[in-house]
Amino acid sequence: MFRQRLCALQKTVARLGCPRSSRQVLHRLPRRNSPAVCSQRRDFAAATRPLLTASRVYSQVVTSETHEPITRDTNGASQPAIVGARELTFQEAITALEQYWAKKSGANCAILLPHNTEVGAGTMNPATFLRVNGPEPWNVCYPEPSVRPDDSRYGNNPNRVQRHTQFQVIMKPDPGNPQELYLGSLEALGIDTQAHDIRFVEDNWEAPVLGAWGLGWEVWCDGQEITQFTYFQQAGGIPLPHPAIEVTYGLERILMALQGVHHFKDIQYTASMTYGELFMQNEYEMSCYNLDEANVEGQRQRFELYQQEAQRMLDKRLPVPAYDHLLKLSHTFNLLDARGAVGMTERAECFATMRHLARQVTGLWMARREELGHPLGTIAPPAEPEPVTIHPEASTSGRTADSADFVLEVGSEELPPDDVMTAVHQLRERVPALLDRLRLGHGEVQIEATPRRLALLISQLAVHQRGAENKLRGPPAKVAFGPDGSPSKALLGFCKKNGVQADSVVTEADAKGTQYVWVVVKQPGRATGEVLAEELPLLLASLTFKRSMRWRGSTAFSRPLRWLLALHGSTALPLTYAGISASNTSRLLRNSSSPLQQVAHADEYQGALQQQNIVLSIEGRKQLIWEAVEATAGIVGGELSRAAAQELLDEVTNLVEAPTVVLGDFDPAFLSLPKEVLVMVMRKHQRYFPLYKPASQDLLPFFITVANGPIDVPTVKTGNEAVLRARFQDAQFFFQEDLKRPLAEFRELLSGTLFQKDLGTLLDKSVSAHCSQHCSQ
Repeated sequence: MFRQRLCALQKTVARLGCPRSSRQVLHRLPRRNSPAVCSQRRDFAAATRPLLTASRVYSQVVTSETHEPITRDTNGASQPAIVGARELTFQEAITALEQYWAKKSGANCAILLPHNTEVGAGTMNPATFLRVNGPEPWNVCYPEPSVRPDDSRYGNNPNRVQRHTQFQVIMKPDPGNPQELYLGSLEALGIDTQAHDIRFVEDNWEAPVLGAWGLGWEVWCDGQEITQFTYFQQAGGIPLPHPAIEVTYGLERILMALQGVHHFKDIQYTASMTYGELFMQNEYEMSCYNLDEANVEGQRQRFELYQQEAQRMLDKRLPVPAYDHLLKLSHTFNLLDARGAVGMTERAECFATMRHLARQVTGLWMARREELGHPLGTIAPPAEPEPVTIHPEASTSGRTADSADFVLEVGSEELPPDDVMTAVHQLRERVPALLDRLRLGHGEVQIEATPRRLALLISQLAVHQRGAENKLRGPPAKVAFGPDGSPSKALLGFCKKNGVQADSVVTEADAKGTQYVWVVVKQPGRATGEVLAEELPLLLASLTFKRSMRWRGSTAFSRPLRWLLALHGSTALPLTYAGISASNTSRLLRNSSSPLQQVAHADEYQGALQQQNIVLSIEGRKQLIWEAVEATAGIVGGELSRAAAQELLDEVTNLVEAPTVVLGDFDPAFLSLPKEVLVMVMRKHQRYFPLYKPASQDLLPFFITVANGPIDVPTVKTGNEAVLRARFQDAQFFFQEDLKRPLAEFRELLSGTLFQKDLGTLLDKSVSAHCSQHCSQ
């Protein structure tokens, strides 16, 4: 029994670590109203009020059950809906997104239709995969039914379907404010972005089969992934000269949250029909086909036929039908994989085949578009920005006659937590050395950061460089003067080059006794602003990351840069980098009523952030979070070890800039699952702090999450609880299914997985290995 449970646990953990292609649909759950829980909430709220005032870290839980709108599912159970959302039907949500991206957003997207063959994601539609290549502009949106045979569950799993609907948006080139446009689309769906915890969490996308990759984020709404947001960098093995932005919405999970239902079948597709009434038969029958009935040998034959036909179309220089057959090839592989018929060696061979075809298709597609003269035109290079001229008011605050405080803020879209620290470490090492090289006097140097900003703060930075004297050696004395002692051409050239007169040179012997002419050149100090305007762009360009990206133009950085603030005292520096001119304007939280903030003087910069509860200091932010987490845990009688939570604490610190600590709970029945599974889900997938009983490794049915900025706490709490419940349900499903069969029965399944051509299946391999071992004994 122990080995059986161990096997089930290992398989459950492996499945929960699944790639993006098999992530589950998540949904919300009703909150429990037991007197004990309500009492704990009231006690927690009272105990944390002093903490709120002292730390500016909001730590709240729900103290009333009357704050959220209620809907009902088809079974009559009360469900919390997304606050601020009108209850859209599924088709109304599609229409709302189409209208927003086509008209209201200003992106002027063309509305396209889904592709006419199976695709695993909207990315594989030729309107994305082919069109992101080349120099033509391309702005489109479309819904895309995405078929993933391995996600088949016969309609029994409320959170996972083999055919789900994505809504795809492509913007090429970068419009300059894609995240703001995206947040506007959530408002178009009726989601109040000021009430919810909307976050961009690092998720770098890669499809080796297609030779494609990009950098970006998962977009979370109250802990639930609702969108993939990616800057394409390569497709078909070809680097993209004009990176395209891909926004992919998961419509089922969004609509389950909007409508407050527990099962995908209960989504109201129209006012009169549910999702289940429309698609449940399809879901069941296609699951039967995908997992049980698809003929393995027949699918292998189709794989060969589709490969041959794709190559024949390439030979005919027809990239569009060639790509269509590549899609059929990909779907056939997915069917074989769902049937458990693809071994490791065969998988590698299939991937190599599809990758080779994808590269040929994209290369031919680009050649054909060029032959056609690029019918949609070509993208113009980005215009060079004009430096912003600012006339500051006279200010003496924090300034003497010879120095003033200085601040440089590099504003970006959300940096990955590791990249935040990578940039900070490099700047802390390089900035002091740079100031010394530039002969700039200064006081304390601070380098701090949040996910959206890197900040360089220097107190009392000199307004001018120090002057310098350099002693330069000229030509040998014997060639520097003529027989009559007059300067030779060699000496005159040396003097002209260094801007000195011939009568200012002196003759001295070097270490070997050879006489040379020497001159002392005085270098006056330049204005600090002038020097830094030249040097700081070079400093930023020198920063390196594990993976960098381009968004428009040639500049590469961890994520797109969107603004620069550079102030020396009250004077803005004429600094330009990555197509951006520096100004005296910073950006605050996106859900702030006034997201733009002018800063009159460098010494007012930190105060402007603090007014919005943005904690610039990394260590300060980390300490505030930990203190609030510990206090919150204590309210429900829980504790957690900082040593065990250190890695998570480091990550969470650089996922938020205005921390808001929220306590959530889950059904104690889930504690029957292995602790390792529960902890992995909370820490790795959701970035939650699990809580333990005092002096014990036993879990409590509570967790703590750290949101960003001012939010509607009851809404965010409920949302995170729903996400966790759905993840635990999925873990419970896998674990219980595995326990239904003895370990020995799984061995026979190896007969359907090919180990290698001419060498049989994995079962044949295991039998052969067993026989060899037995014979040797």
